[in-house]
Amino acid sequence: MIHTGGTIGMIPTEHGYAPSKEAFHRVLASIPELSSPVVPAWDLMDLDPLLDSSNISVNEWNRIGSMIADHYDDYDGFVVLHGTDTMAYTASALSFMLRNNAKPVILTGSQIPLCEIRNDARDNLLTSLLIAADGRVHEVCLYFGGKLLRGNRAMKYSADDLIAFDSPNYPPLAEAGIEIRYNTELLMPPCEGKFSLQLLENIPIGVIKIFPGIQFELFDAVMTEKLKGIVIETFGAGNIPGDENAVLPIIRKATENGTVLVICSQCPHGTVMLGAYEASETLKNAGAVSGYDLTTEAAVAKLYYLFSRRLPREEIKVRMERSLRGEVTVKQ
Repeated sequence: MIHTGGTIGMIPTEHGYAPSKEAFHRVLASIPELSSPVVPAWDLMDLDPLLDSSNISVNEWNRIGSMIADHYDDYDGFVVLHGTDTMAYTASALSFMLRNNAKPVILTGSQIPLCEIRNDARDNLLTSLLIAADGRVHEVCLYFGGKLLRGNRAMKYSADDLIAFDSPNYPPLAEAGIEIRYNTELLMPPCEGKFSLQLLENIPIGVIKIFPGIQFELFDAVMTEKLKGIVIETFGAGNIPGDENAVLPIIRKATENGTVLVICSQCPHGTVMLGAYEASETLKNAGAVSGYDLTTEAAVAKLYYLFSRRLPREEIKVRMERSLRGEVTVKQ
């Protein structure tokens, strides 16, 4: 288990909930189920410092990935305890960073700390440990509220429900009721290549959410050569407002600067179809790539990964429209 921080290991303080390594270790030691013969033997490693997940960034993704890589041959599986706010981003990033990964890497956390009498942390923790030791999963997943989701398909959709995550464009890989029921046909097959870790560089990447009345000229200043990639959250199937006099200069500038434009949808469910409507034709003609049903979290992580591999821009564009880790459904 890799403890990064987050609500699951927090304790109440005069300033609100905050992570505490010592308190979390004491709480874990008080749970008899963790010593049950049914539960796999486990070790605990702590990220230092422990962080609220809103403070998790590329640097922490690299540290978590390195902890897994350094101990890859020592364990059958890994459970990453993480705050919920950016858990889907970390799950997406790890899915790309851990190349030829054949072991379960399960991210989990909770909406209520483990130290509280009433909490969702205990089940999330115990079930994640069981899944990580089961041997059927060979990818990065997110377990929360009774559902095992592909990590790069997950998104947080509730700030206060105990079922906090959803995978709107891909079914759950497993559901935990009285038994853990795996949807085996959906699981990634084990990789046969040699495992390796791709560290990520802190590449300048942006996200723009389209809204009615958006003034594109306000974004002109950020469209510099430093901006390597940008995810544009459009309406519906890839549509943007149709004032070409405002849109085209911005898109043309980004394209000339070598920025990769990835088009995702604001709709959690469904896919981008560039050119299906006149309102998306401008983006298609400008060389933007379709994110299809990529989540924004996965699109951002995938851009970090591909640029960190130092691939040519055109190859990055091609790979953004291909499935690398089961993160996207490509429409033919």
